[in-house]
Amino acid sequence: MPRFAYVNGRYLPHDQAHVHVEDRGFQFADGVYEVITIIGGKFADEEGHMLRLERSLRELSIPWPVKPASLCFIMRELVRRNKLRNATLYIQITRGPAPRDFKFPKEPVPTLVLTCRRAGFQPPAALERGVAVITLLDIRWQRRDIKSVSLLPQALGKQKAFEAGAYEGWQVDEQGFVTEGCSSNAWIVTQEGVLVTRPPSNAILNGITRLSILECACAQGIAFEERPFTVTEALAANEAFMSSAGTFALPVVRIDGQPVGDGTPGPLTLRIRQAYLDHVGAADPLRKGQ
Repeated sequence: MPRFAYVNGRYLPHDQAHVHVEDRGFQFADGVYEVITIIGGKFADEEGHMLRLERSLRELSIPWPVKPASLCFIMRELVRRNKLRNATLYIQITRGPAPRDFKFPKEPVPTLVLTCRRAGFQPPAALERGVAVITLLDIRWQRRDIKSVSLLPQALGKQKAFEAGAYEGWQVDEQGFVTEGCSSNAWIVTQEGVLVTRPPSNAILNGITRLSILECACAQGIAFEERPFTVTEALAANEAFMSSAGTFALPVVRIDGQPVGDGTPGPLTLRIRQAYLDHVGAADPLRKGQ
């Protein structure tokens, strides 16, 4: 079945989707993006993703290429044309094409690109046995709260994790505190059963899944703290996990080769994962028989 993409008003075969050679997204990483997971036809946390997209555009002074309501229609139409019920939808907006110059063009014409592919959920074993992460120095810029397309440090980190046989890289600041994963937020569960994750600031991207998990924790009476934690504290924790639009809450059982807790997915992590899926009204795609 052919794949379709959307570029500036046109639905096109994926291999015919192109942008201008002087698009500022290509020249300067001058753009933002969002990723929405579709599970069983449901757009998970759509409102939160749209609000964050609005904020990212505002922070970079990029105008909307279309009205938000129109974008929501385009999203659904693209998923429909690709005939997918479990999908990963990427929305990318740049400041658009302009003669190469560091200064913003006076009248930008933003580029809007949407792509959609079958969701590449982790294998069931990732949930049953958990995954490993490695730690690495956080070398990103100081506005990590903007979901910009400038992702080279994350790509380098992901490659380093892959080469080490790990699923994700947890980035660590110069004080030894975990900031977040290369494409996820980082969490631990202390020996007292308290959920801990770093507070939102310019040091991390405030994940939409992260926010929903905190809502779920409140609803279930799970104690949590938003504060930095060190790698040492993570290794001494009962449990650890990562969260993102594509992983939901995924157990982390090893950090830099050392086990977390007893080295198996923890009960609170699995409880939070199920609470999140209930929150978005979807079945767990990694559960056997679903």
